[in-house]
Amino acid sequence: MNIHPFTFCGASLQAMGSGALFWPDEGLLVVSDLHLGKSERMARRSRQLLPPYETIDTLTRLEDALTQTNATTVICLGDSFDDLAAGRSLPEDQVLWLTRLMAGRSWIWIEGNHDPGPLEFGGSHLAQYQRGPLLFRHIAQADADGEVSGHYHPKSSVMIRGRMVTRPSFLVDDCRMIMPAFGTYTGGLRSTADGLSSLMGTGAYAIMTGPRPCAVPMPR
Repeated sequence: MNIHPFTFCGASLQAMGSGALFWPDEGLLVVSDLHLGKSERMARRSRQLLPPYETIDTLTRLEDALTQTNATTVICLGDSFDDLAAGRSLPEDQVLWLTRLMAGRSWIWIEGNHDPGPLEFGGSHLAQYQRGPLLFRHIAQADADGEVSGHYHPKSSVMIRGRMVTRPSFLVDDCRMIMPAFGTYTGGLRSTADGLSSLMGTGAYAIMTGPRPCAVPMPR
């Protein structure tokens, strides 16, 4: 399993190369911004046609993360569906696939700005969730203390052997963590953007995802 172990607010965590976050002591897996059904929503709203395979790819990677960690609790950190209609329009085989992944696990859906209400899936549907020292919500707030959020789809760029490498990234400082988007077709916001650089404190760093996740000073 490709991971980067680190400690955040007293919790021993693992940033996975896929963009998932694992808390071994709690058996807890966190993924953010799945945006399931994105191609369907884009076709419905803008008639822009994309290959409709992103949900299959996202669910495949989610299943891999669950297999690797054997997590007993899963937190989906908001924008799990590209909108509520997209969630209701998932093909039956994908609904059954997701239902199978949820079976036997405590599954927590955090409300996002794309999916601000519960869908016809099991589990708990919450605005935010506290577990030990960590508070899970979709969008970062000013009073962060042990906050784990998503929403911004952060990505970072570094120069490696004369070549610029850009990857989705976790951003971490002393009191907050912003997770990368897990879903396919989600894009990203550079860590140098005002909306991210102003949120993160002095000494913040980025954990870049990929085959060998690694921590670098947060590019600003």
